[in-house]
Amino acid sequence: MTPHFLPTLVNPPFHDPGLYLDFLFARRAMLFDLGDLAPLGARKLLRISDVCISHTHIDHFIGFDRLLRIMLGRDKEVNLFGPPGILRQVENRLASYSWNLIGSYPTVFTLTVSELHADGSGVRARFSSKRAFAREHEEPVSFPEGVILDEENLRIRAVFLEHGIPCLAFAFQEKQHVNFMKNRLAELGVPVGPWLSELKSAVLRGEPDHYPIMAGAKQGEAGREFTVGELKGEVLEIVAGEKIAYVTDTAFTPRNLERIVELARGADYLFIEAVFLHADHERARDRAHLTARQAGEIAREAGVQRVIPFHFSPRHLGAEEQLRRELSAAFHGS
Repeated sequence: MTPHFLPTLVNPPFHDPGLYLDFLFARRAMLFDLGDLAPLGARKLLRISDVCISHTHIDHFIGFDRLLRIMLGRDKEVNLFGPPGILRQVENRLASYSWNLIGSYPTVFTLTVSELHADGSGVRARFSSKRAFAREHEEPVSFPEGVILDEENLRIRAVFLEHGIPCLAFAFQEKQHVNFMKNRLAELGVPVGPWLSELKSAVLRGEPDHYPIMAGAKQGEAGREFTVGELKGEVLEIVAGEKIAYVTDTAFTPRNLERIVELARGADYLFIEAVFLHADHERARDRAHLTARQAGEIAREAGVQRVIPFHFSPRHLGAEEQLRRELSAAFHGS
């Protein structure tokens, strides 16, 4: 299966948390947490359309200013999702700067912030450079079953975890994975072209098999008409989509474990904190973090394909391989 998304940790595991999710066939990316963003160049940051914040401890939110700085002076819209209090915190960060010149910019940067509440409700507001980033268009919103973003072929779901404060974990889900078999196109005698996007969109919308598709149509020329059902069998490979889960800063409690396992179940990638060696499990409990063994046990119970640890404690500098071995042993049940 040709992947459509590339998930990469922003920093090495002893540095600030953050996950960059690149869309390989679109000019788009998503970011989970805003720690130190220095490793991400301007080109990568400008691809970002959505940011998901787990919580606002400084190592998860300090990168907000860098993102803001890169976006200014460009026509750009970004959606930001975060836990209770995020609207006030973003508003305060923006208000800490003087914006007397921003109204003369020919471009508009808009930040739409959605604040999630544990009962499934929320509040959404917009901050625009045209209005000197004053809060506007505030409205109540709801997030049924924790779904914070639902598009034609992707969904992001969030769950609340306990870290002394509310902390969000996220799962990104591609609804269906659609690949085109180019050799079959040649056998049918139809060229690659924009019509393939319409075919893919029709499949993702759930159009019936008799839905017509004009294949290979060019300007001034008629294409050949097929049905979605015919093309599904001839040129498409449709499988379950990719799933990527991001879990950080959480206590090892029964309620947290239940929520993480349900969120991450069957994920292709689980990015999960492994802050301490298990010998320090009491410290981990006191700090509301996971040990490497606990992270591996959670990954095994969730039945994920790959588990990628991060957010290692500086107290274990020099013990990275030990942390990884401990997680791997728990994940594989050895």
